[in-house]
Amino acid sequence: MKKIKACVNRIRDYIYDSSINIKERTFILFSIVVLVALFAAIPAGLIMREPIMATIFTVVGTAFFSAYVYLAFKKDHISRARIVISIILIFVFLPAMFFTNGGVEGGTPIWLLLGTIYISLILEGRLKVIMLISEAVVLIACWIIGYCFPELITQYSREGNYFDTIAGLFIVSGIIFGIISFQNRLYRREEEQKNVQRLFAQTATALVNAIDAKDKYTHGHSARVAEYSRKIAEWAAKTPSECEEIYYVALLHDVGKIGIPEAIINKEGKLTDEEFSIIKQHSFLGAQILQSITEYPYLSIGAHFHHERYDGRGYPNRLKGTDIPEIARIISVADAYDAMTSKRSYRDPIPQEKVREQFIEGAGTQFDPEFANIMLHLIDLDTEYEMKERGESSEFAGQEELIIGEHRDGVSEGILLTPNMTVVRLKVGVDKNAAGHTPKPSIIMFDSLDGRFHDDEKEIKDLLYDEYAEIWLEGRVTNSSVRKTEIKTFGKTASAMAPGEYRIEAVKRRDHALVRIESRDKTVEIIMALPDSSRYVYMGLTGEHCRFSDLKIEKSEDAVPEDYIPRIAKEISYIDAPEGDIPNVQVDGYRTASTKGIPITDGMKITFHTLSLPTARLVWHCPSYVVFSADDGIVSGEDYKEFSLVRLDGETWEGENLAENELIVDRQHFDGWDAWKKLNLQGYDVSVSFSRDGNRIVSTTDNGGVSIRNITTVKVDTGEIYVALSGDQCALTNIRISK
Repeated sequence: MKKIKACVNRIRDYIYDSSINIKERTFILFSIVVLVALFAAIPAGLIMREPIMATIFTVVGTAFFSAYVYLAFKKDHISRARIVISIILIFVFLPAMFFTNGGVEGGTPIWLLLGTIYISLILEGRLKVIMLISEAVVLIACWIIGYCFPELITQYSREGNYFDTIAGLFIVSGIIFGIISFQNRLYRREEEQKNVQRLFAQTATALVNAIDAKDKYTHGHSARVAEYSRKIAEWAAKTPSECEEIYYVALLHDVGKIGIPEAIINKEGKLTDEEFSIIKQHSFLGAQILQSITEYPYLSIGAHFHHERYDGRGYPNRLKGTDIPEIARIISVADAYDAMTSKRSYRDPIPQEKVREQFIEGAGTQFDPEFANIMLHLIDLDTEYEMKERGESSEFAGQEELIIGEHRDGVSEGILLTPNMTVVRLKVGVDKNAAGHTPKPSIIMFDSLDGRFHDDEKEIKDLLYDEYAEIWLEGRVTNSSVRKTEIKTFGKTASAMAPGEYRIEAVKRRDHALVRIESRDKTVEIIMALPDSSRYVYMGLTGEHCRFSDLKIEKSEDAVPEDYIPRIAKEISYIDAPEGDIPNVQVDGYRTASTKGIPITDGMKITFHTLSLPTARLVWHCPSYVVFSADDGIVSGEDYKEFSLVRLDGETWEGENLAENELIVDRQHFDGWDAWKKLNLQGYDVSVSFSRDGNRIVSTTDNGGVSIRNITTVKVDTGEIYVALSGDQCALTNIRISK
């Protein structure tokens, strides 16, 4: 009885869950109503003494339909079930009903309406049209065959036909009435929920804005933490409704700050112990405020526990590990990330690679390892450092214009160049404090960990600042450290431009960058051959005695072709070495290239030589291997499913909850990360061994004192399972496969 009640409750919750596709919920509802009708039709057919074949067919169809719908619901295959049932209904059920229930003279025409109703309510788009046409074709064929060969139809008696027609009319009418009534009720309920949700969202946002307004250094903090929390929840395979809950809990996590004095919140410099104890009260105050919202009891959890630490050294309750509510563990990661990547009174945003190191060190101590690992993955995917605090005009540090006095008095925030064309439009005027001077705007092309210009020796070293050249908008290039530069000048542009207006196009493809500068008088095109393919290129606006304004930046959604930039220097390659069983591969950035997939067999071994590129400077700039499936055997190919990513420094990523991974890392004979980075820069031979038992794959490798054993258990049905080599800033050569 308890199981039946639980099943009923689950079905009810599913039907009323607005985060699920309405067509899928309607399918479940429709199936339940049809099943009731079919179960009722069996005794009705016996009472009316319908032909035995019709009764047998109804019983078999009811049993199959019940079992299939149950399994589809249990395994969450509703989308597939909608299509399968449609095909069976049109090509099996309806023709069988026609020929075993009296044909046109019986109640069949009314039963046939069921197919049209089902398809209209359950399917959508092009598939709906195809199925309706198919149904019409099948029914016309049944009518013609029944007319030409009446002996194929099992006839009722006249009374049987009459009662079958009446029964069909009542049952089908009941189904239509029940479905339409319920859907109307469902739509009204969901519209009410949307209105309540909209009101709640607006109220929460207004409250958050009031909180952020108190702290001049954290504007937008709560909204960013909410967005990062939702991303973490999505990667943790939470349901859409759970992700939405986590978003709002995170949005209000700092609500308690409304009760903290502004003088303490905005104090510059270190807080006293007494002031810090007052700040710590915001978690308790937040929980008190949000506990009064009884409709959303989970809201207070984030406010109360988001400063707890995984090792038990946090506050207010010093909870440890999984004793900390899961929502709070997610918010803790998102909150720390935003704190590190936002500007403070005493520092600029921390470079993302440094942030990544903090999460590696904090996993298992400050942070839940699972959610810290997800954040590491999000950082790896965020190659353009989009996840950070940004003003409306971040390149001008939040100002509407940038004024430069003497040469390089100021430099805008770097604009990252990628294979997607970046277009910058701006106006250059005279600095009013530099009367008599001619404005001389320029662009500095550089690379640094934080995407900013640096001229302090310590910052240059710490942030790995590397300057390529300074391009003056008039067409000169100075301070060049690139391998080669080519400059072309053309006449006036076709577009009408006012004096002082510029349009700059900039793009990077592998080891070449192109900057095209259009002005009123001419167009200048500069091509630079960079030191290598692995470096980033940022573009900072500067010059002397000028004022930049009306800045607009656009980036194309599509990458330019590989040959868009004419090559002016030979490509720097680190894979000009003997090939093994498959081609060598150079990985210039995080997983920018991979080998082809290698089918995993029991006892297989892959050996190769790895060499970190000269730009590699971090622990994770090393090889990795990915276990996956794809129809074409290519990473990110057709129907791609990723099961695990193992990096040779001991990190792993297990994909979108498609597999379970158990990673065992042993560093007993490890000489430290400095020795590890040195080893990778020198190059060494790697061997990765695999054993396989069905969907259970064990991989082992030992390199530089880091011994790795990873057990991947694939949880989904799949075809061939492959492994491919990849990494970050490394060259993989002489790849050999032994089985």
